[in-house]
Amino acid sequence: MRSRTMLVLITLGLLTANGSLKGQEETAEYEDIRTLVSRLSLENYKVTLKGLTQFGDRRQGTQRNRDAVDWIEAQLQIFGCTNTERIVYVYPPPPAADQAPRSRSTQRGRRRPPVADEDLTTATGGLVGRRGSGPGGSTIFGYRGPTGVNRNLMAQPDERIRELNAEEPVDGERSEVYCTKVGTSRPEEMYIVGAHMDGHGVNEAVNDDGSGTALVMELARIFSAPDVETERSIRFVLWNNEETGLNGARAYVEQRHALQGMEDPPGSGLFPEPRWLGMVQHDMMLWDHGAPGPDGRVSRNQRPEADVNIEFQSNSDKVSESMAMAFFFKAANEQYATDYPAAVGPHMTNTDSTPFMDMVPAISLRENERGSQVGAGWDPNWHQPTDVWTTYTDDDFRLGLNAGQTTLAGIAQLAGARIKP
Repeated sequence: MRSRTMLVLITLGLLTANGSLKGQEETAEYEDIRTLVSRLSLENYKVTLKGLTQFGDRRQGTQRNRDAVDWIEAQLQIFGCTNTERIVYVYPPPPAADQAPRSRSTQRGRRRPPVADEDLTTATGGLVGRRGSGPGGSTIFGYRGPTGVNRNLMAQPDERIRELNAEEPVDGERSEVYCTKVGTSRPEEMYIVGAHMDGHGVNEAVNDDGSGTALVMELARIFSAPDVETERSIRFVLWNNEETGLNGARAYVEQRHALQGMEDPPGSGLFPEPRWLGMVQHDMMLWDHGAPGPDGRVSRNQRPEADVNIEFQSNSDKVSESMAMAFFFKAANEQYATDYPAAVGPHMTNTDSTPFMDMVPAISLRENERGSQVGAGWDPNWHQPTDVWTTYTDDDFRLGLNAGQTTLAGIAQLAGARIKP
């Protein structure tokens, strides 16, 4: 009798006729995917990521954020993904009674209310130690480093970066940009590939989440090349307002969910919102330097065991399908990625895939396990003044590139990508 996972794989079309995972057979089709993966380069990834640093931390509600959205849209068009569109919404959102009904995941993924600015610079981990309980005392849980959000402008030693980030947010209208690779034979079906472009911490938001934003933009560039076609559509979305509670992703779901699969105008073959087949999020891609030591400090070097974490949410309504997709991406990593392996985990949380996870298979790629590692201080630059370009080395940038290779190979197979003769 076939297992539930096997049935899910068959339903999602992730198995070949002989029962093996797609991507594990060497055919002309997969040689095309290998060629597409080879078009991702460390140099191009770094150039796109470096371009984002000119806007500082891109904090929502500021001119630097709006300028960054404009720049991203212009770059997507230069890259050939010319059918750019925007989602426009208001932050903070109206009271819940005035909004469209939220899914269970929207409620479940809602963040705690913001705290006062003077409290944001304190370390949520308290004293270094087991779960922040005191110095020393390493256990199977390991040591914990301090985490928090810097809002103190003077904590940033670089005067240029301080000036970039001086403006404080103002409530009001927000926008986020997306573009679409339209499928040739099944344009009414779509995979969503996303990352959030906003950050905070009085920095350049290089890792959180310039690293994911640049990755998605580079994928848009490669899939938009004139010699590339896909059977299904792929949408590349750069979310805004992730740091305030996933507001940009929630706005997309609320505005677009009911439009799925509608042909507009009827008979035109045009589908403004193709039916969602899966959602793949990228959030913090660069820093896997290991756990803090007894002093709460993390090594300056990428650890030999560095990997890409592919996560699904174990309590979502689409857990079986999401888990199957996560392992499919792991298989894509094994076959096509060049430097770092991938690991699958069940705790996808606090990122823009959350509003989708009860509606469609959803996974998140990131540098560390979100719950047990990022939250325990494995990334000391998270929301800190040190999330700047000079903090990172090519070993770090290569981890982000490796995640890009993983997603490109996975999505290329799912969307039916090929290189035209």
